[in-house]
Amino acid sequence: MVSRAVNNHPHYKKKLEELGFQNVTLTALEKDGLSSLIRDLKPDLLMMGARFYECSTPYMMGELKRTFPKLNMAALSLEAYPPDLAMYFIINGVRSYDTAFDGFDLFFEGLKAIGKGKKYISQSVQDRINARRYYPMPAGKLTLRHIELIRLMCCGLKDSEIAETLYIARRTVTTHKTEIFTSLNVRSPNELIRVALKLKIVTEDELFFFPKDFVVNPLPENKILKRGAK
Repeated sequence: MVSRAVNNHPHYKKKLEELGFQNVTLTALEKDGLSSLIRDLKPDLLMMGARFYECSTPYMMGELKRTFPKLNMAALSLEAYPPDLAMYFIINGVRSYDTAFDGFDLFFEGLKAIGKGKKYISQSVQDRINARRYYPMPAGKLTLRHIELIRLMCCGLKDSEIAETLYIARRTVTTHKTEIFTSLNVRSPNELIRVALKLKIVTEDELFFFPKDFVVNPLPENKILKRGAK
């Protein structure tokens, strides 16, 4: 299990063993060190503690999944983590997501299922994944990468942070942002957030880093191009 709460590692190890997990190893290593540890230990399961303020965690686990495609991974959240962001763990290849915010009874049920090799996804996160098929079509053409950038921009990440999170060049971030602004017919981050809200790419709960005046005044209907418009 990967957790930055080093002081709690003995407690976590004991609890996991009580739940039936065997040969538990806990670490606080970053991605590169963690990759080396995975190669050495060849674990059956990797569990990583998820924190809302570490927005890159889903993408970091996605990168590990690409490096170790057969690795079974689970994200565990012991604090509030918006389902709209948490679903990106699953989208990036993480098999299971378990959160204490569903209640500790369900949390431990989820852990037991994961320990038995089963897939477990918090119901709130599964609901958000299911709802994606009903998202309105954005104006122009947006790729999944564009959607990822929009969400990270709305989380308050700078270009350099987005580049690091998605493992792409900063110049690529700039190019994608230009494409996004053109497709959505917006000229500022303020307008981008309003359009993203209207298209349900993000929700108001996710706009933690932005003041309320970004979202209280809805964008006029004519600012969003009809599908297929140039």
